[in-house]
Amino acid sequence: MEFTKMNGLGNDFIVVYGEPSLPANVAELAIKHCNRYFGIGADGLVYILPSANADFMMRIINSDGSEAEQCGNAIRCVAKYVYDRGLTPHTEITIETMGAGVQSVTVQAEDGVAHTVRVDMGAPILDSTLIPVAVEGNPVMNQEIEIAGQIFHFTAVSMGNPHCVIYVDDAVNIDLNKWGPLLENHPLFPRKVNVEFTTVQSRDRMDMRVWERGAGPTLACGTGACATLVSSVLNGYSDRSGYVSLKGGDLYIEWDESSNKVYMTGSAATVYTGETTE
Repeated sequence: MEFTKMNGLGNDFIVVYGEPSLPANVAELAIKHCNRYFGIGADGLVYILPSANADFMMRIINSDGSEAEQCGNAIRCVAKYVYDRGLTPHTEITIETMGAGVQSVTVQAEDGVAHTVRVDMGAPILDSTLIPVAVEGNPVMNQEIEIAGQIFHFTAVSMGNPHCVIYVDDAVNIDLNKWGPLLENHPLFPRKVNVEFTTVQSRDRMDMRVWERGAGPTLACGTGACATLVSSVLNGYSDRSGYVSLKGGDLYIEWDESSNKVYMTGSAATVYTGETTE
């Protein structure tokens, strides 16, 4: 298997291009190759596939073998991959995803190399039945949840995949390994959930740390950053645009009031290319 190792703010992926469809054993491949000790090491395995509805299709398999509906960092990597390799001459590209449909991306390039990518992430989903979360509401805000004797309050948002945003005093030092898996698998979330712990620093900047469903703690989560900005606007904590600071760096997020669409701008990087021996 020929691959390219890429990352978006440290959220890293094994990117594969040229297959007509997902291999039948894709879950096994993801578990094997994403292993950081016995494999290549990554948060997920990403396939760039043909699409009948867009320029390309993106399929993301988490490191545990489950499939993610969408990933904001991965889509920036896919855009950089196809642009840098001349698979498209255009800086405006459409990419089909499993959970968020066809999304438009704008590559900001210099000398034929993509440096940053702005992604139209679409409208946030706030209806509890569609997120999904087993609580009635549209939106679900300041909802109490108890886990291991601790009470948190969350706001639920889907950006094509489910998120619960929890505001804490010190997101940077939160114990992700303790609370992340308990919240991810809580019965309130029938399809599990991505968990964003957030501390608001100002009207246009917030710190966020993330536990990703199927991958665990990661250095960045693009859809999570979008969900965090949307949640912060709903709760009156932030303006409709600002920076979400993750462990791997900053993403600039905008929630356009007229279109209801969320836009994400951030970098993507190619680390190396290789070929597996098995």
